[in-house]
Amino acid sequence: MFYRQHIAWGLLIVGCLQFTAVVSGQCLVQDTEQEAGEIDDSIDTEARALEITQELAARQLTIENIQSDLGVYDQSLVEIYNDLANFYVELEDYDNAVRYHSEALQITRINTGLYSHEQIPILDSLIQNNGRGERWEEVDNLQELYYFVNSRLFNYEDLRYLEAAEIYGNWKLRVVRENLLAQSGRELLNTAGELSLFYERVIEGVELQPAASREDLLAVIYGKSQIDLTLARSVARTPYTAFEGTENPYINQTRCSNVRNSQGQTVRQCFTVQVENPRYRLSQREAKQFALVRHTRQISRSIAMLEGIKNSSTKLSNSEKQQIEVQIAELVTESEQLVQASRRLF
Repeated sequence: MFYRQHIAWGLLIVGCLQFTAVVSGQCLVQDTEQEAGEIDDSIDTEARALEITQELAARQLTIENIQSDLGVYDQSLVEIYNDLANFYVELEDYDNAVRYHSEALQITRINTGLYSHEQIPILDSLIQNNGRGERWEEVDNLQELYYFVNSRLFNYEDLRYLEAAEIYGNWKLRVVRENLLAQSGRELLNTAGELSLFYERVIEGVELQPAASREDLLAVIYGKSQIDLTLARSVARTPYTAFEGTENPYINQTRCSNVRNSQGQTVRQCFTVQVENPRYRLSQREAKQFALVRHTRQISRSIAMLEGIKNSSTKLSNSEKQQIEVQIAELVTESEQLVQASRRLF
């Protein structure tokens, strides 16, 4: 019995040693494979870095040769600069991408004019890459230029003009909603008000064109309704005391009292004082109400235009008409809620 127990313990120990050896061997193999993988990754990274360096050097040499042979503003440089900028985009180096797209834009404007078709795709690339770098002020300037160039190239009835107007409007609406330019409250309201007027000018301009299709205005009309809602919300949230009334804040009043003079006689003495004008607060309430009515009236006008297009159009599909109905219902509901909320805040 004692002999069999020792044999069993011996076999158990041998088995454990064999298992440990197998596990250790597997770990050693795994460690070796991991180290080999890391070495391969390192080699691949170094090879890629070398490839990129050589590629950039070759492109830079091409640029220098063209500049030397044909001049720094030769039109052939535009394509090379754009290709180099796109190469930097692949590397996620947006600063250099912007740098070379800017070079391409400058040469294009010199050679083809300030309002040429050729610069539109370059401006689009600059907007995208500045946006990736969150350089919002630069994006805003480029959006202004993008719309301005398109407005000089295309007429109101041209769909390319309307597309540019929609892009510009969507950007400005985002600026207001996200405050991308770190504007004050008053500055944001000014930006929103200017955008509403911009949409109004676009709508009026398109409606005056005999060949223009009213269906093409749907996105612009809806965009205007959204910025007018933003303005109406701001007015509804603002206390009436923040509005400038039409009456004077203070009025003069004459007050008199009986006093004794130096001879001991009672005399009546009068003087003028400034007191708060009770009509001023009333005019402040009226100013807020007028501002809210102005914006909700614009929303109602947009609703009427959307309904008119939906009901008279033979081009829109049923699904498109249903989408317009949804938009109208949302606009009606929200404008009514704003009016009710504003009354509670007066």
